[in-house]
Amino acid sequence: MKIELEINGFKYDAFFTQREIDEVYLPLLNKLEKIREEKGKRVIVFLAAPPAVGKSTLALFLEKLSETTKGITPVQNLSLDGFHYPNEYLKSNQIALGDKTHSLYEIKGMPETFDLESFKKYLQEVQDKNIKWPIYDRNLHNPVMDQIDVEAEIIIIEGNWLLLDEQGWKDLKSFCDYSIFIEAEEELLKDRLVTRKMKGGLTNQEALEFYNRTDKKNVQRVMEKRVEADLVLQMLETGEKIIKTCKLRNEQLKI
Repeated sequence: MKIELEINGFKYDAFFTQREIDEVYLPLLNKLEKIREEKGKRVIVFLAAPPAVGKSTLALFLEKLSETTKGITPVQNLSLDGFHYPNEYLKSNQIALGDKTHSLYEIKGMPETFDLESFKKYLQEVQDKNIKWPIYDRNLHNPVMDQIDVEAEIIIIEGNWLLLDEQGWKDLKSFCDYSIFIEAEEELLKDRLVTRKMKGGLTNQEALEFYNRTDKKNVQRVMEKRVEADLVLQMLETGEKIIKTCKLRNEQLKI
């Protein structure tokens, strides 16, 4: 299935197989609908994965699919990216990593470059009321506060670090009604990330150097330091997602 999606003002075609729609995404939407009925109030879903898996694309697709599926409450997709610290802050603050000191701007995208406390406050508020959500503007390369009206009864928040099992971040799970993690082989992600950088204008060597300096560390950190998700998907070489494990409240369930 081909569908035109728009992310950050850019339109592109995304492709999903009928198998993953029938076996993964429609059952997932039905499960979230049941959770909403049981809870009787807004449902918060975390969608976490390493870079280059297509989290934003999947979250937007689930939003579109929910809008065209009978019997399903429409979901709304949101992102962690709007909680980046502004560049001014990143450039004026430093962090020690290993035996080197870096400005936060040099490691932008790592957990340390997000305003975690602000994110927690928004999560607390959005549980019970409609609020405005920040975005990350890809033209300004900065967050812009309070741009999206959050009104849906089911919201899917996507981001690399939502299930990170580290100080502060692991507390986020208490705000989440259902969690999804997408796994992928590191070599597959390496190829996708290097290709992405080359499309952005880097040479193959420059893209490889960037991967080894930054992306590789993020991929390994996301994959290796995470709390257990209710649903774990596996990304195949084709980009298709399949179910690996599925748990909800410590019970083995089918979706």
